[in-house]
Amino acid sequence: MREIDGFTVGAQIHSGAMGNIFEVTRPGVETRMIMKVPRVGPHEPPEGIISFETEATILPALTGPHVPRFIAAGDLARTPYLVTEWIDGVSLGDVLEGGPLPPVEVARIGAAIASAVHSLHQQQTIHHDLKPENIILKKDGRAALIDFGFAHHARFPDLLAEENRFSAGSTAYVLPEQLLAMREDPRGDIFSLGVILYEMATGEFPFDPDADVRNRFWFDPQPPVVRAPATPPWLQEIILRCLEPRSANRYQSAAMVAFDLRNPEQVVLTPRAYKSRKAGFVQLVRRFFRARHEYGQRIGRPRVPRTRAPIIMVAVDTTHPDDERQPAIHQATAQMLRLNKEFRLICVTVIPHGPGESERQLEHLVRLRHWVEPLRMPAQKLSLHAIESESPAEALLEFAKLNHVDLIVLGAPGPESGRAWWRSVASTVTANAHCSVHVVRVEPQQHRS
Repeated sequence: MREIDGFTVGAQIHSGAMGNIFEVTRPGVETRMIMKVPRVGPHEPPEGIISFETEATILPALTGPHVPRFIAAGDLARTPYLVTEWIDGVSLGDVLEGGPLPPVEVARIGAAIASAVHSLHQQQTIHHDLKPENIILKKDGRAALIDFGFAHHARFPDLLAEENRFSAGSTAYVLPEQLLAMREDPRGDIFSLGVILYEMATGEFPFDPDADVRNRFWFDPQPPVVRAPATPPWLQEIILRCLEPRSANRYQSAAMVAFDLRNPEQVVLTPRAYKSRKAGFVQLVRRFFRARHEYGQRIGRPRVPRTRAPIIMVAVDTTHPDDERQPAIHQATAQMLRLNKEFRLICVTVIPHGPGESERQLEHLVRLRHWVEPLRMPAQKLSLHAIESESPAEALLEFAKLNHVDLIVLGAPGPESGRAWWRSVASTVTANAHCSVHVVRVEPQQHRS
C-alpha cells in the first residue's frame, strides 16, 4: 500500500486518457473516497495537466447532490492528485450496455440528468463533456455528474480556451459550438444531453462519431422513431429540439428539458414530433449555405471575452529563473496590479519542443506558480500557461491576440549577450503586438559582470 499525504492508496478502479483513479482511505474518515491522478510522462499529452488544473479549480466551488464532494488536492510541485467522495450508484454507460431503454425509463433517467445539469448551470458552470460514462445514477433516483476536466466556470480562468484547445471531449457528444470556441453558452450542454437521450431511446448515436463535426451545423439525425418505432411523439419532440444545430432553437435551459420529460402530456408538439425521415437534398443544401453564412467565417476565430476587465500578460522565462531581470519584472507586475483591482493576470512561459512534454510542462507550471505566489493573486483572476514552441516571439504574440490581452509585460534585452529568451524576442513582440507592451529594463550597474 502506498501513502500520499495521509491517504492510503488502494486498488486502481479506472484508467482513462487523462489519468488514473484509485480507491483511497484515511484514518478517521468513514466516507468512501477516490483519488484521481493525472497522467504525466514522456509520451503523455499536456491536456492531462490542463484538465487536472481545471477540475481542481472548479470542483471545490461546486456543491449539492449532483456533484462529488471535494476533499483534497495535491501540490502540483510534488504529487498532483484530486480526492473526492465516491458516489454510490451505477454509471449510465453501464446501463446502456444492455441496449436501448423504454420511453418511460428514458424520460425518468433523462429528467434526473437534466436536473443535475441545471444545478450545475445554476452554479455558473458548463460541463462540456457530458456522456454516459460521466453520469452516475444514484440509488435515490437522482443523477450526479463527474469529471470536470473540460468544464468552464464563469468566475475562473478557462485554461482550455486560453490555450485554444477545443478538441477535448468525446466526439460522439461534441456540440457544433466547440468548433467556434464558444464555451460560455450553457446551451451547449443541452445539445450533448440530446445525444444522450437519443442514445438511450435508440441504442445508437444520432451522428457518426467518425464524421466531420462541422456536419452537425446542417445535418439532422435520423428521427428516433425510425430506429425505435416505440418512440412516442413527445419524446421525439424533446430529443430533436435538444439536437437543434442553432442554439436559439434548442431548449433554453436544462430545467425546461427536465419539466417536459416529467410532464409529457404538456409537451407542445411541432413537426419535429412527426418526422419520419431525414432532410432531403435540397433542404440540406439550404442548411449548408445558411450554416456557412452564419458560422463559417467564425470557425477558428478567437472567442469574444465576457468582460473587458484589463488583461495583463507577463512573459516569464522559467528556463533561467536566476536571470537578473526576474526581480524587476516581478516588481513591475506587482506595481501594475496595485493600480487596478479589476484585472486578469496571465503568466506565460515558452519552452522548446522535446521528449516528455507533459513532464516538462508540469515542471514549468510549478516554476510559474512559485514565481507568482508572492503576488497573492485570487484564483479567479490568475492563469498559468507553459507553451511549447520553437519561436517564443510568435508564441507570445499569438497567445496574446487569442486572449485579447491589453498589456504585455516582458524583460528587455541587455547590452551584453545572454541566455534568456526574452533577449531575442523583446523587439519582435514590441514591434508586432496588437496591444501595449511594457518592457522592463535593468539599470546597467545592476547587470552581472
